[in-house]
Formats: sequence, structure tokens, C-alpha cells
Amino acid sequence: MPVKVSVIVPVYNPGAYIEECVSSLLRQSLPPDSYEVIFVDDGSTDDTPGRLDELAAEHPRITVLHQENSGWSGKPRNVGVEASRGEYVMFVDNDDHLGDEALERMYDYAVANDADVVVGKMAGQGRGVPVELFRDNHPRATVENAPLIDSLTPHKMFRRAFLDRIGLRFPEGRRRLEDHVFVTEAYLRAGNVSVLSDYVCYYHVRREDASNAGFQRFDPVGYFKNLREALDVVERYTEPGPLRDRLFRRWLRVEMVERMRGKRLLGLPADYRKELFREIHSVVVERFGPGVAEGLPPTQQVVAELIAADRLDAVEAFAEWEAGIVLKAVPEGLHWVDGALRVSFAAEYHSGGAPLTFAAAGGGEPLRTAPENVTEAIARVSADTLSRFGTAAADLLLRRRSSAAQYFQPVQFTRETVPTEDPSRFRLVLRATAAVDPAEAAGGAALTGGLWDAVVRVRLGGWTKECRLAPARGAERPTAPAAVTAGHVVLPYWTARHTSLALDVDRASRSLGLGRLTPEGVTVTGGLLSVPVPLHVPGETGVSLRLTAKGRVLEVRGTLAPAPDGPGSLLSAALPVASMGGTIWRVALAPVPDSPRPRVLALPFALHSGAQGVRARRTPRPGPLRRLVRKARALFGAARR
Repeated sequence: MPVKVSVIVPVYNPGAYIEECVSSLLRQSLPPDSYEVIFVDDGSTDDTPGRLDELAAEHPRITVLHQENSGWSGKPRNVGVEASRGEYVMFVDNDDHLGDEALERMYDYAVANDADVVVGKMAGQGRGVPVELFRDNHPRATVENAPLIDSLTPHKMFRRAFLDRIGLRFPEGRRRLEDHVFVTEAYLRAGNVSVLSDYVCYYHVRREDASNAGFQRFDPVGYFKNLREALDVVERYTEPGPLRDRLFRRWLRVEMVERMRGKRLLGLPADYRKELFREIHSVVVERFGPGVAEGLPPTQQVVAELIAADRLDAVEAFAEWEAGIVLKAVPEGLHWVDGALRVSFAAEYHSGGAPLTFAAAGGGEPLRTAPENVTEAIARVSADTLSRFGTAAADLLLRRRSSAAQYFQPVQFTRETVPTEDPSRFRLVLRATAAVDPAEAAGGAALTGGLWDAVVRVRLGGWTKECRLAPARGAERPTAPAAVTAGHVVLPYWTARHTSLALDVDRASRSLGLGRLTPEGVTVTGGLLSVPVPLHVPGETGVSLRLTAKGRVLEVRGTLAPAPDGPGSLLSAALPVASMGGTIWRVALAPVPDSPRPRVLALPFALHSGAQGVRARRTPRPGPLRRLVRKARALFGAARR
């Protein structure tokens, strides 16, 4: 079979971190003979070379190339490209890993859209990754119609013939930002770029010891020398004007302004801070015209203008003010509607423990000159943020705790300008309601088992910030019952540690509320069992009851239907009275009986079948050892959540 994809992995002293990378590559859903993995060992001094050679001997799809250390990832990637046989090449770093279907999905997407480059959705485990780029699938993306320029890491799929045709390879040697140079040219010269956003293809991982190359402090002179080479690529393939300014704005915003803001700047040693500022100032003055900074949000405009004016003192003072600004989002409602969880919240920025307020005068125009002092800078930002409030937006994302995969949920929101005691100042509040449908909340697919955290994301003025959804101190937390929906049991709950909203999918048992059932609420009439239970269902749902007594087990089919006069549902089942005999039966509920591994939840009542029919009674108390086991399980489950 022709090789569809060649995965190229530059390797240097990854230690144990390479194991998950290797495992994910061997788990790929593509047939083993349709892809290859090329590890290029760049002079590792740990035991990795031997480990890779063992893998290559065991798996025909794996090739290992050894070379002397080259100093960075550019040369190993180029060596891998030259050795590759695939129609497409995919670059993976040795401490990251892929989703199990990543290669198959990205390759099929590339073929379907005749793409020279495919950008697969990323999840950051302790590392920042683009968010807006992966809001939706984008089969025909360009630097003009999509925020491609936000993703300049090399972890993408490239058509090999495209790279050969334009002669594109990575800059080599001991240098930084070789991926910026490579990816930027690929974007600007590709016939088509496709963005795949409905499946997490790439997991970008921060090592526990933060020893990833990208986290090491760099030499500002060398770093910004290399950055200028990426700017050269933009100048080579674009004309002066709005598009070039917009592309340049990415480097001004991410590599310069953001390094000069808030806690990120203040955490740097004073001498290094000055050296970094000096190099950034040089690039801004040499390479960027006024149109580059004008497109920035107000807070970033202020910092950019202060950098251009060579005002490090004012930049530091402004950073002190910005460092105290945080996003807070408080819940206002939580309830199920037709199988979807409606999550309502209010979000606004705070400073010094109080809501941030904004001045009403002026704003909205590009900043033409640097502010005289930090007081003027704050006043400009305040007025400008208020004037642009009509563009503010709020989102709710679900983020899987085990993998950091995250997905936007449908949201409707309103913008409220709230007066304060000072008639010249206002609070800016976003009120939103998100609809979380477990059947399609994971990028159109159903949520899978595990814990999912609710994350609020707000774009307002010059800030894009995220926070967990949590009630104000002492405020009541809205609650919603667990639901049986989309083939899963979904429990909304408030975490014990951070008191923030999360979803437990197919894990919870004792916290589902079933323990509150009593025999008095159970009726059995003519062999028909009827029990109100605190579980939401969008409509009549098939379930199973398991009855156990003295080594015997009876499986009984039943239904959950929405309660006619309130929340929760009604459990109904026709009992096999003739088979039950005169004994006591423990009862357990399988809410999703047709799943591959159905969960069985014990109910706190038993059924006594006797001469007078079937009656509900309290479950016989377990012995001391069984009580101890149950308590340990409950404590362990609570700790994990």
C-alpha cells in the first residue's frame, strides 16, 4: 500500500516523555502499512537511541536515523523530510502526542479539500494553543479569511510534493523561530490550507520540569534577529498594505507587546527586562508602520505606543495596573431543557477585589501618540474599552480534565452597561446562557466518560481572559440533577476544591441522588413497579433493573419517563412476580443498559415478594467489612472529582 503519511519526530534527550508520543503513533487508526514514523535522533545522550532502535526492530513502520547534535529541530526535520515516502508529512515533537484518529482524519480532510497544509485542532496540556482558530472547521482557509497566523508551530500536515515544488525546508542550526519562517511561507504559498476543528489531533504538552525547549529563557538579540527573518518572509510574499500590517500585527502582539504586559513582564529580572525591551523597541521602530499597531485592541495599542516611544518606565507602571485585572464569572442558573444543560452566568472584569469601572468620555479612535503617563494610559484604555463594548463577547467551553481537549458551546449573550455611584463611570457586564447538549458537546460528537470543567472566556477591550465558573463567596450555587441523555449519565456538580462547575460523565454513583429514595416512595400495583427518581430524561428512556437474591439474578426491562408534575423522572417496570418467590430482592438500576459496559447503580430499597404481593422495604444493612469498603470507595470517588 502506498504510504499516505510520514510522521517525522526530531528527538533529543526526551527521557520517559517520548513514551506517550510513541504509544499514540502506534495506536493510529490508519492501517499500519499506510503510514510510517521517522525518528531523527539529534545526538541524544540519554538511553533514547537504544530505545528507538528496539522499536524499529519490532515495528516495520518505524525508521530511526541517528546524527550528531545540530543544536535545534530544523535539521532533524529536514533530514526526516528527505527520508520520507509519504504523500504528506506530519511533524510531531518528541514530548507531544497525537489523538488516535489524527492521521486518518487529517489525511482524509487533506484529500477531500486538495489541501497543501492541514492544521489539526490542538489541545494544550500546560501550554498555550490557539483557541479562536479552532472554533469551526475551515476547509478553505487563508491568512485573509481565518486567523491562521495565530498557529505557527510546525505540528501540521504538509503535502510533500508542495514542499519540494517550492523548495521549502526549515532553517537549520542553533536558532529560534525556525518554525515561524517555515509555516509562514507555507501559508502564503499554499494552494489551499484546511483547518480541522472537530477532533483534537495534537496534544501540546508541557513537561513537569518545564524543560521543553520553548520554555527556556532566550537571548533577546538572537531571538529577535531570527524573528526578523519571519517578517522578511511576509514582506517577500505580500504587498504593503492592510494584509501585511495584519500579519505583522501577530508578531507585534504575541512576541513583543504580550511580553511587556502584566505579571509576565514583572516576573522578569530587571536587567533581562531592560535587554528584552531594548530589542523589542528596535524591531518596532525599524519594521512596523503605524497601521500595524492601529489594529490592536486598546490595551495592546497603549503598550505598543509606549514601546515605540522608548518608555520602559511607563510600560512597567502600566503592567503593574494590568496585573491586578482578573475575570470573574458567577452562575445565575442551571437547569435541563430537553436533554441539554442550560448554564446561565454573568461575567465582568475585577480589580482590587471590586468590579472594574470604565470612563464614559472619548475612545474608539486609534492612538496616534504615546500617553504622557500611566494615568493617561489607563484613562485611554478605559474610555476606549467602553466605546468598543459592542464588540465584546462571552463563550463557554467544556475542557476535558484528563487531556485538556476543549470545545465551544452554543452561547447567547447580552451586554449590559451598569451605572455606578460615579455618573461618569460604568461597569461592563456580559450575561450569557450556554446550551450544553451532551449528545454533541464535543465538537459535534457526544461527551465521553470522564470529568469536564466549564470555562468562561471573555473578549473585552484589550483583554481575552478565561476563568472557571464559580459562585461569589457565600452565594448560593444553582444545582441541577443528573441526567440520562445521549446514552450517558451526566452529573453537573460543583468541585470541592475550587467550587467551580464541572460535569461528571459516566462516573458518579452515590452522588446521583438515588440514595435519597425511600421505600415509602415506591409503589407496586399488579406487579407494576413505579418509583420517582431524581434523574432528568429528555423523553421516555429504556433502562434495566437488576434484582439479586441468594445468588439468583433477574434482569427486568423498564423505562424512565419525565415526571408529569415536577423535576426528575418516573421509573416504571413490570416485575416478574411469578419468578420472584418468597424472598427479599436487592434492586439496582442500569440507566444505559445497552452500552458496551453498562453501569449498575444500587438503589436504597429492596423488594419483598410474599403472599401479599411485592412490597418495598429498606435494604438490609451490609456487614461491617462491606460498609468499610463502601466508605473507602465513596471517599476515593470524591477525592478524584
